[in-house]
Amino acid sequence: MKVNGIIAEYNPFHNGHKYHLEESRRELCADYTIIAMSGNFMQRGAPAIIDKYARAEMALKNGADLVLEIPSCYAASSAEYFATGAVSLLDKLGVVDHLCFGSECGDISVLKRIAQILLDEPDKYIKSLKSNLRQGLSYPNARTWALLQYDPALSGERDVLSSPNNILGIEYLKALLRRASNITPFTTIRVGADYHDRRLGENQSSALAIRQAVFSRQDFGFLENQMPESACRIMTEYLKSAKPVHINDFSAALHYKLLLEKEGGYDCYLDVSPDLSDRIRRNLFGFTSFKGFCDLLKSKDTTYTRISRCLLHILLDMKNSDMESYQAMDYIPYARVLGFRRDASPLLSAIKESSSVPLVTKLADAQKLLDAPAFEMLKQEVRNNHIYQSTLAMKSRKNIENEFSTPIVII
Repeated sequence: MKVNGIIAEYNPFHNGHKYHLEESRRELCADYTIIAMSGNFMQRGAPAIIDKYARAEMALKNGADLVLEIPSCYAASSAEYFATGAVSLLDKLGVVDHLCFGSECGDISVLKRIAQILLDEPDKYIKSLKSNLRQGLSYPNARTWALLQYDPALSGERDVLSSPNNILGIEYLKALLRRASNITPFTTIRVGADYHDRRLGENQSSALAIRQAVFSRQDFGFLENQMPESACRIMTEYLKSAKPVHINDFSAALHYKLLLEKEGGYDCYLDVSPDLSDRIRRNLFGFTSFKGFCDLLKSKDTTYTRISRCLLHILLDMKNSDMESYQAMDYIPYARVLGFRRDASPLLSAIKESSSVPLVTKLADAQKLLDAPAFEMLKQEVRNNHIYQSTLAMKSRKNIENEFSTPIVII
């Protein structure tokens, strides 16, 4: 049995994602593909445009065999934590042969070389990095130049660390190396529009461009050219009864939380520095919306996305102490199933035999399967998803979906 693993957000699932699924399976002759997918909150510090079950169904109808949830403490975190959590999840299943990811570079040997340097942090590299930072370079630029100074052979690859999928790929490789994992990495060249491209093209637009078009239009007919037929059908049906979720839908909840904790500051929360905490406090009465506050707080040294993630960590009560306890559990103490294909039963049987963590298919059974710290982590994840669902319900004027009564997707 050959099994591919893919780490994804599918926000939403589009033609490029389908190509990646099919190409990875074809090139590696895989029997099954497991998706480790972000739940209802994304790595750029924003909510998913549609909920995780609809996105899991899209994946299952377009080549995936099993979809597992990446907990939001990783899914909505920095590239390093995102990769560490997702890779740990796939690694602990004990059945994944290849980790498949798209990259702008497309050369696994180059990405491996950079990952090894960043993981080892040799003295010459660290000295160059510190020198570059003292000269006023931003951290990404200082890191790139330090790599080139350490290894001049990388001079033809100086743009690698400026592309988002390359950056994530390098973090995946670092996580695999750190775990001494038996999973073999494999990359394909990313096709279609650039990750940050906001323009809607004919049929290979970025997820960002699709999301922006959904937010700005009432007619969703354009999705037919951007998504596989089944994914398009799922999304258009979903949008008939539910509104797409936007970061500003959480504005009131965030402002309340910030006001509530103003006196104590916010540096107890994941990724929030004392300096950023002070800036939040100083600018709190300039708050107009979630997005507007990100724009107000961003600076030369702190990007919009970093700010958005930090504010989301505050809203979801994701603290440094929580991450410390998760690290003590080797990051992932369970594998929560969002959906699977019936004909993938041999895969599920293999996971049950080989996995070092329990598969959670029913929340009602979770307390029996998990020890106390793992169950506490799951409860926090359920709470986060209820925050998403309550916001979606108020916006769409419908009843709140309860995680405990929502069935997993079975195709």
